[in-house]
Amino acid sequence: MPPSLQPPRAVFAMDPVHLPLLFPPPLMTRLTRAADIEPALVVRDFTDPAAAGALASADVLITGWGCPHLDAGALAAAPGLRAVLHAAGSVRSLVGEALWSHGVTVSSAVTGNALPVAEYTLAMILLVGKDTFEHRERYRRTHTHPGPAETAATGNLGRRIGVIGASRVGRRLLELLRPFDLTVLLHDPYVSPAEAAALGAELLPLEDLLRHSDIVSLHAPDIPETHHMLDRGRLTLVRDGGVLINTARGALVDHEALTDELVSGRLRAVLDVTEPEPLPAGSPLYRLPNVFLTPHIAGSLGNELERLGAIVVEELERLAAGLPPLYEVRHADLARVA
Repeated sequence: MPPSLQPPRAVFAMDPVHLPLLFPPPLMTRLTRAADIEPALVVRDFTDPAAAGALASADVLITGWGCPHLDAGALAAAPGLRAVLHAAGSVRSLVGEALWSHGVTVSSAVTGNALPVAEYTLAMILLVGKDTFEHRERYRRTHTHPGPAETAATGNLGRRIGVIGASRVGRRLLELLRPFDLTVLLHDPYVSPAEAAALGAELLPLEDLLRHSDIVSLHAPDIPETHHMLDRGRLTLVRDGGVLINTARGALVDHEALTDELVSGRLRAVLDVTEPEPLPAGSPLYRLPNVFLTPHIAGSLGNELERLGAIVVEELERLAAGLPPLYEVRHADLARVA
C-alpha cells in the first residue's frame, strides 16, 4: 500500500456465525493488514451503542448474510461510508436507495457464489440424464438390477440441455458442459446468436427451448419480468418425462402449475429453490419419487464460503491501494441482474 494512503476503517456487519468460515485465519490476517478493523466486532444492529464509535468512523462495511438493511439509518450511523463489500451474493434486497444516492461503492462476491451453483447444476444434469433417482427408487423397491427395456431411454449421449439465463451461473454452467456429448440450447433476451455460439450454445426463443429440451435449467434473475416465467402454459411445452432443474429462485416458476405437472408424473424436477421456501409440511413434493428436493444448498456452503471471503479481501486490498473494485455492482444493473 502506498505510504500516502491511510488504511480504510472497516466494520463487519453480518450474522457472526458466518465470520470464521468466510475469513479463516490466513484471510483474516490479510484483511487486518489491509484495513483498520476490530475482528471481534460484528454489527447486527446499526443502533447498537456498542458499535456506534466504530461505525461513526467507518469507511467500509464488510457485509454478509444477516446484515441489517442498508438504509438511511445505516448511513446516519456511518456517515463517512464510501464502500460496501458484500461477502455473499445479490445485494438487491440489502442496499437501500439512500446508499445508492449517496454514491457508496458496492461490491459483491456473487461471482464466487456462482461457481458452486453451476457445479451443483452440472452434477444434477448428469445424474438425471442417467435416470439416477428413478433407478435408486426402483432398486429400493425391487432389489434387482434393471433390464435393457428399463434403461433404453437412459444416458447422457446427445441429451438436449436448455439453459435459461446467461447469468454468471448460466455462463459458468455453459463452460462446464463443454466436455460432454450434449446439445446445449440457450435463452436469454440480452444475448446475441453469435455470443451464444461463442458460449457453446444455440440461442432459441423461450418456447422453442422448452419444446426441444430434455432437461431445462433455470438461471435467470428474479425480477418482475421473470416472475412465473414458467407458467402453466409454458410448462406444458416441456416434453413428457422432461426434467426441470431450478437453482435460481422459486418465483421464476408457477408453483401450483409445476406441482400439478409433478403430481401427474408427466414431468420430473430437481428443485433447490421453491415458492414458498421452505415448502409447507404437507406439500406433495416432499414425497414424490420424480422430485429431488434440496434445501437451498447449491450456493456456497461450508468451506466454499472461504472463496467469498477471499474475493472481499482482494477488493479491500484494492481499495486500500487506491484501485477500483473488480466486482462492483452498479445501481443501473439491478434492473436485469440478481
